[in-house]
Amino acid sequence: MATAQQQGNAPNNLETQTQSSMPLPIMKYVSQYTDEAVKRGTAPKPPAPVRTSYEMFGQECHQDDAIIRPLETQGLSRLHPEVYDKRNELKKISVSILCSFLDLLDVLVKSGMSTARDEKIEDLNLLFIHMHHLINEYRPHQARETLKVMMALQKKNMIDVSETLCKNMDKASEILHQCSQELAAMKVKSSVIDQSNSMMEVDSGYRENSHNEEDTQDEKDIIMCSFVDGMKE
Repeated sequence: MATAQQQGNAPNNLETQTQSSMPLPIMKYVSQYTDEAVKRGTAPKPPAPVRTSYEMFGQECHQDDAIIRPLETQGLSRLHPEVYDKRNELKKISVSILCSFLDLLDVLVKSGMSTARDEKIEDLNLLFIHMHHLINEYRPHQARETLKVMMALQKKNMIDVSETLCKNMDKASEILHQCSQELAAMKVKSSVIDQSNSMMEVDSGYRENSHNEEDTQDEKDIIMCSFVDGMKE
């Protein structure tokens, strides 16, 4: 039974080991940095900066290393002077690579198993390393130019968005102005209609009052006439 349980738990243990060997998902870290955890001081502290050497892509790196390490630190001899023009040196190295390749072909044709073949291959390897090093020296310049282009694009997008926003605001203000004018005209029109309605109501009330007064006067006349007739009799 114990052996069966161990065999049954073996895949789970293997899965646990496989999962623990990988970093946790990002939300596992984010959930630990709540406001309450930060106030209590229980949130995980940031990792300490690396002050010693470390390995990256199988190579040992130091904290104070330059962005582009010199060739001497890599155990390679320098083929160009310390002060040089990168363009001219790249052209020279390109020509040297072409000449060395032609020399290698000549050696392979005449004596393919001679030691000169290995020497030419080493020369080509060194020339390619120097060319790669010179190209890498353009990386900071490339990064600056890339940032300039990105910032220029962001500026252009912000200008376009602001111009579009200003145009939409002008259109909205124009529409609001037209609506206010229409509302003012409708208000004036409604006030005129209300005045006319009130005048009609006053006129109709006056007419009703006049009719009522005439009816009252007629009733009085009838009563007076009947009284006079009664006295004559």
